[in-house]
Amino acid sequence: MTAPEILPRRRIAGVIAVWVVAALVPLAVGVFVEPDWRGAWLLVGFGLCFFVAFAVQLASGRSQGFIVRIAASVLGALAVMGLLGAGFALAELLAGF
Repeated sequence: MTAPEILPRRRIAGVIAVWVVAALVPLAVGVFVEPDWRGAWLLVGFGLCFFVAFAVQLASGRSQGFIVRIAASVLGALAVMGLLGAGFALAELLAGF
């Protein structure tokens, strides 16, 4: 027999928290890293987002939908980091003209 949850936790908040981290990482990489090393550091930042996604979802304490929440967190982080990374690449390209 399972006990009902008294106060269910929000599932989407953990996913959005990972997306916020994924938005902050490219901004920090774009500001503090020289252009030749930005690609490598973005990969390191994506790895960080992967571990943050696991930590946040494990801390939530819910097993239902765990894989779906991890997938949403990681794929959203990839999209956010890709868009911001492409923005920095475009800015670097336009700065050369």
